[in-house]
Amino acid sequence: MEGWTDELTELARRRVLAAGLGGPAAVGRQVAKGKLTVRDRIHKLVDADSWREVGELAGRHTPDGFTATNTVFGRATIGGRRAVVVGDDFTVRGGAADPTGMAKQVYAEKMAGELQVPLIRLLDGTGGGGTVESLLDMGHTYVPYNPGWDEVVANLARIPVIAVALGPVAGLGAARLVTSHLSIMVRELSQVFIAGPAVVEAGMGERVDKETLGGWRLAAKAGTVDLVVDTEDEALDLAATLLTYLPANATERAARGEGAAVESDPMLRDAVPKDRRKPYDMRAILARVFDPDSVLEVGRYHAPSTITALARLDGWPVAVLAADPRVYGGGLTAEGSDKLTRFVDLAETFGLPVVHLVDQPGFVIGSASERNGTIRRGARAVAAIYGTTVPWASVLVRRVFGVAGAAHRPHHRHTFRVAWPSGDWGSLPIEGGVEVAFQRRFAEAGAEAAAMKAEILAKLEAVRAPARTAEVFGIEDVIDPAHTRPLLCEWADDAYASLAAARSAARNYRP
Repeated sequence: MEGWTDELTELARRRVLAAGLGGPAAVGRQVAKGKLTVRDRIHKLVDADSWREVGELAGRHTPDGFTATNTVFGRATIGGRRAVVVGDDFTVRGGAADPTGMAKQVYAEKMAGELQVPLIRLLDGTGGGGTVESLLDMGHTYVPYNPGWDEVVANLARIPVIAVALGPVAGLGAARLVTSHLSIMVRELSQVFIAGPAVVEAGMGERVDKETLGGWRLAAKAGTVDLVVDTEDEALDLAATLLTYLPANATERAARGEGAAVESDPMLRDAVPKDRRKPYDMRAILARVFDPDSVLEVGRYHAPSTITALARLDGWPVAVLAADPRVYGGGLTAEGSDKLTRFVDLAETFGLPVVHLVDQPGFVIGSASERNGTIRRGARAVAAIYGTTVPWASVLVRRVFGVAGAAHRPHHRHTFRVAWPSGDWGSLPIEGGVEVAFQRRFAEAGAEAAAMKAEILAKLEAVRAPARTAEVFGIEDVIDPAHTRPLLCEWADDAYASLAAARSAARNYRP
């Protein structure tokens, strides 16, 4: 009986060639740059023996016999959780996908979305349809389109998507990077740009190197990427860690991690100085309120007066909002509004309860803010907050002023809210408000103006005490700061109990 030995031998030969990626010379160049190959990256990321590749035999005939296409994808487990991973192979065509590679990218998106599992993109190259030189092989040009972009966009509302830049990422590759929920890049190794230096010089007459054009300093400050690390190994570890804060998909709830001690912390009583003009370290407060080593800040280099982070409360994942009083006094900028909007959308999409530690003096004012359209972008952030349905907790740490301060929670529904004794709130800070409200009287008082102002401020000082607001139930409670963590951990238990039922799909998420 005739068997299939020859065919099986040929398939085995092709698998060996596919495992060799772009060949020894191309792989050598990749390694010489200090970069891992796409297969090394995948095997470092996923659990041992869990990788199941799809489309391994896709490729094209070459003088050597066979070269695999430069998109590698499949399913695996990461930390015991199912996921789909798709990676660019820079050793073939510099990561610029051919039609087969594009088809594999689209299939990976579909597979992750329909299996309802997270997707991790490992990006290294353009990820698009190749160079102008490839048109000579095609014999024609084409009207641009992004294959499978409907799946890319749909996945933002249904599964966690994490993108990792592991080399120069341009064009469609850059679009795939930012069309994600969380993105990572490696210092000095990866760059992100719309077009690379050669194209920029040809089109704009600007001569610039890759690092200056799209290195981590520029990309992180602009908000193009969310997280920056020093090595590829760190980037892959971080991608796996991010998954632990998120559910498998938008209809499930995030899993509880290992709990931590829930105790009062007397150190918090002195965290905020009595002098309202003095800044303090908000991140030190976050480190004490949330589980040890669980605060993972997102977008630290972008819009730094606004802090966004993932963290845990006795093991429960939460989304954290705060302000850094050392930058613009913590005021909300146009860029900070965009950052806040996107992060709140992330929390709403994946059912993460929100904890807001509030010290908000209001929108940053001045002509630069007006030129940046701060009020429109700020109003969009307020709309995002009011559009949430997830459980919400606000701790009024210090200032709560103006429209930006009013956005510390969605006021139309039940939320958990407490204040510290350092709380200070109103339509605008009293010191500045006195100058406006009593301007005419001060002018008329002449030499007595300073004494009049001091007397008015002394009276207002008593009125502004948080306890006075609590008397009229304008704040639900004023607490000892030391008790913040136990109260929030108790709230987190209740928050996740309310999320126990399967969640309906969230609203569309915008990158």
